[in-house]
Amino acid sequence: MKSARPQPVSRKPRADAQRNRERILDVARRAFTRDGAHASLDEIAKQTGVGPGTLYRHFATREALLEAVYRSEIEKLATAPQRFAELPPIDALRAWLLLFVDAIAAKKIIAPALHAVGGGHPTAIEASYASMHDAVRALAKRAVKSGDLRKDLDPVDLLRALVGVSSVATNPDWQQSARRLVDILIAGSRPGK
Repeated sequence: MKSARPQPVSRKPRADAQRNRERILDVARRAFTRDGAHASLDEIAKQTGVGPGTLYRHFATREALLEAVYRSEIEKLATAPQRFAELPPIDALRAWLLLFVDAIAAKKIIAPALHAVGGGHPTAIEASYASMHDAVRALAKRAVKSGDLRKDLDPVDLLRALVGVSSVATNPDWQQSARRLVDILIAGSRPGK
């Protein structure tokens, strides 16, 4: 009679391993944004303060690292409403929209690389739309309730405007324009007096 094999237990990563992973993702996001999708992985490991083996233990391929960076950016957006709960509603929305500009920058680098490797539209990117829309809607609803925003505002229009700026931008400082646009959008979304 065969004995049943014990099922592997899913363990939470050690705290130092989790810190290493988060540092790698942060350094990789900056490197990919600055140098493109072909940024040196060895340089990312060096800037993080870990060896290449540690980087590859966490992310076996460049594509895995690219996708993890993108997922990390989306997770920041999805969880920001809770993190910004202590801010006044309009400030929380503004902070989130500025994070969204950073996520657009990451997506501009990462999405084409994932698309080229995967041969199709990556599911990580498709799945991100709903969580972004939910987050901005929650923040806008709070700002509407406080009287900071017009009641007829569709918060997804704010995202469309920022994506539009990034899509037509031909200069490398498009993010500065998008950041200024955040304040213009908020000012234009205030209730009429």
